[in-house]
Amino acid sequence: MSARVRVGAGPLVVHGARLLDGLGGPVREDGWAAAGGGRVTAVGAGGGWRAHARGAEVVDAAGAWLVPGFVDLHRHGGGGHAHEDGPDAVLAAAELHRAHGTTRGVVSFVSDDVDVLAGRLAGVADLLPGAPHLLGSHLEGPFLGAARRGAHAERHLRDPAPQAVERLVRAARGTLRQVTLDPLRPGAARAAARFLDAGAVVALGHTDAGADAARAAFDAGARLLTHAFNAVPGVHHRDPGPVPVAAADPRVVCELVLDGEHVHPLVARLLLAAAPGRVALVTDAVAAAGAADGRYRLGGVEVDVGGGRAVVAGTAVLAGSTLTQDRALRVGAAAGLALPELVRALTSVPAGALGLRDAGRLAPGALADLVLLDEHLRPVRVECSPLPAVPRPSPVR
Repeated sequence: MSARVRVGAGPLVVHGARLLDGLGGPVREDGWAAAGGGRVTAVGAGGGWRAHARGAEVVDAAGAWLVPGFVDLHRHGGGGHAHEDGPDAVLAAAELHRAHGTTRGVVSFVSDDVDVLAGRLAGVADLLPGAPHLLGSHLEGPFLGAARRGAHAERHLRDPAPQAVERLVRAARGTLRQVTLDPLRPGAARAAARFLDAGAVVALGHTDAGADAARAAFDAGARLLTHAFNAVPGVHHRDPGPVPVAAADPRVVCELVLDGEHVHPLVARLLLAAAPGRVALVTDAVAAAGAADGRYRLGGVEVDVGGGRAVVAGTAVLAGSTLTQDRALRVGAAAGLALPELVRALTSVPAGALGLRDAGRLAPGALADLVLLDEHLRPVRVECSPLPAVPRPSPVR
């Protein structure tokens, strides 16, 4: 059964819910939220919702979960549509993910020629005025390490020369939200500084960087770790690698693909305990998310999907996922992870990583992005505010 999705700013009251605010707070039994004009106007518990009901659509949640709309920092497609296929495919993929509770998402692109990527960034910049649910673009490449390239075509990987960086920054016209860099690439530090100056968040990923190099990258302004544990050195007791460094650094948010394939749930539990409030669940979804098994493309790489598992054709190398964020919530819950922390990792943490003022939380003044989940944590209703999420100026210069 598909969730009902509504985009609108009309008055709405949802009551009788088990409410999670997205900030890690406890379950609010008999919770309610009121919204109007595209924003949450009040939140409470008990019968106080009646004061906001006049002229509003009133929904009795009947004990369903009420959570903020999910925010995805990292996805490549869905519903059979890859972002590389153009603006219509970007919008169609976003619709698939909205039906699964993701009300705001970043448009990720894999490595390609710089001119091709510049055209894709420009296409997203053109889309954004009419698509406030899109947060901007994420370049996952081409400035990655070849040894940790994963599903990226090696022929497209390169050093971040100033001319290439400037070409991409200018093409995005202020809509580049995230860039994944290998800090070991010659010129990476200079490139990171330029991306930061352009308002993008710099992520460390697809790298052989050890603990010292990771620490230096975070000290220089990187604030994300792209899909923790994947495409980076593993954790060793004498050679910790970048994951423990990121988990110990209060400035850094760690992406996590919680699909049961990328990271074992026990390891996910360790990361959530080590970095509470700093883990962002992402899908890293490819076109096959919400679609049938078969052969797909991810940039210049062919991907085979069987049993919902995506791999580079002819190999066992994972090629993104077929995940939706509601399924990540269910995977985490089945592993015994606490729902308030899981919901926070799907909402306010990723929103905060991008400096968004008003997304990913149920609080007065926040965007009215709401998701009702049944007892199996499946979305039954998704409310999307038509207003854009506004990023704060980057704190790193």
